[in-house]
Amino acid sequence: MNMHPPNHEHTDRNMVKVEVNLDDTPGEWLGYVMDRLFASGANDVYYTPIYMKKNRPAVQLQLLCDKELLETMKEILLKETTTLGIRYYPLSVYRMERETRQVETKWGVVRVKQGLYNGELLKESPEYEDCRKLAEINQIPLKMVYQAVWSQLH
Repeated sequence: MNMHPPNHEHTDRNMVKVEVNLDDTPGEWLGYVMDRLFASGANDVYYTPIYMKKNRPAVQLQLLCDKELLETMKEILLKETTTLGIRYYPLSVYRMERETRQVETKWGVVRVKQGLYNGELLKESPEYEDCRKLAEINQIPLKMVYQAVWSQLH
């Protein structure tokens, strides 16, 4: 078992939640906007289908970022989408302490994220990209790689 140093970013953080409703932004632009936001430091970006006035289908783009990045996020949203306004709210976020260990399978090594609370291990999750890579290289179902890792976690 190879352990990596713990991630001590688990303390409470003051962040901002930003949201815009988009009923006339072309779908092709949405992936591009998401990539730009992540590349500029957004911690999370997601879309939710909604209905706006006159029962118009739309998406709500929501993102989380550190307060210091709010102006950057606003600029990207105003320049890259059709929105005319942006809502943002202060948000406190707590993240579990995280560590990473490695698990050896017969197909190769998979990193496993561990979530700790007050020093107690509560969660373990195989890294998707590691599992996907081993499944593709070995031409086996993805679930087989996950099962091999899970069998060593419990």
